[in-house]
Amino acid sequence: MGYTSEETRPLMGSRNGNIGASKNTNAVNISGGGPRRRMAPSQQQQSFSQQQYYASGAMEDFTKQSDRRTVLSKCCNSVNKFVCARPSVDQTTEYYEDTFNDEPWECTFGTSDQDGIWVNCGDKVGQIMSSMVWVLISYSVVTIALLAHNQNLPNSIAMAYATICALALASHCKTMFTDPGSIPREAVPRAILFKQGITTHAMCSHCQTYKPPNSHHCRICNRCISRMDHHCPWMNNCVGATNFKHFILFLCYTWIGCAFALVLFSLNYFFCTSEECQFDIILIQLVRVMTLLCIGTLLFVSSMIMNVTYGIMTGVGTIDRLKKKADNTVFESDEEPIALKDIFGIQGYWTWALPIDPIFEDFDRVMGYSIPQRLLREKQRDDFKGSMV
Repeated sequence: MGYTSEETRPLMGSRNGNIGASKNTNAVNISGGGPRRRMAPSQQQQSFSQQQYYASGAMEDFTKQSDRRTVLSKCCNSVNKFVCARPSVDQTTEYYEDTFNDEPWECTFGTSDQDGIWVNCGDKVGQIMSSMVWVLISYSVVTIALLAHNQNLPNSIAMAYATICALALASHCKTMFTDPGSIPREAVPRAILFKQGITTHAMCSHCQTYKPPNSHHCRICNRCISRMDHHCPWMNNCVGATNFKHFILFLCYTWIGCAFALVLFSLNYFFCTSEECQFDIILIQLVRVMTLLCIGTLLFVSSMIMNVTYGIMTGVGTIDRLKKKADNTVFESDEEPIALKDIFGIQGYWTWALPIDPIFEDFDRVMGYSIPQRLLREKQRDDFKGSMV
């Protein structure tokens, strides 16, 4: 098909220029600028019918009915977006993950720098108390399993309780066998402290190492622990920066398990008045003992959860709070609250409920120190990246 000179001018005009309409009736102005395209009469008629459709209220009704998902599907989609989301990080900073394993490779148990597996072997009381945790939780699982075996409880309820106890024991293991944040001998202050004009730094008289802020020396573990909260004999370990998440999960799962057990006993044992409620004499004694244990554990764990919550909101650990109480300087603290991403990491929110090691946004900032070997690797990485550019 040939074009006249008047038709060619708008077709070949500039995209940014303001081009007038063509004299030909078959040429349709699609936009204020840019080249035009020629339409057939059928397409013009179709375009005119679309304009009439948009002018009417039909388009508005269509958008209202476009989302035909059920309420359950919308809720599941919202939960999926929340669970798969991640905590916000500073987008102006470039991050990288240091995957170099500088941990000792020896299969030895202890709390020194040369030991490959972190275990506090010197505290006999802590070993006994941490073993009692496993015995008591296993006792509760056996009691619930016997109730389900005698058809006093549904099997699904017993499986749910066993799952909660399994998560509690896994969190206990992670708290007990995870390095709570011991400060290595080669630790040095962070570079940002020198930029802020801080040139004097504390040293531990026992370890002869750099002592970051909010760190304390544990005489039981015989190590300085970064952001140490306290030494827990029930964990047989200190609670510090790297196992604080596992300690919180253990408290939460233990509290949920105790509350769940008390609700089950209340509905199926204490308030059951029908003739079908027949319990074996052994089960009755097991339930009574477990009820007393659950009540005592629930009260103790509730106080610990309040203590941990107060420490997160104020940024003052248990040891520091006791020192401030002795000096009457509790209300003079200038510490900032601990960010949740500095406890649970910057992975997806779904990892917060699982006893897996967190990945911190800035490991040196959370721990309060740097290591020359890691700084050297970072410099080599930056030099290699600069040479590639």
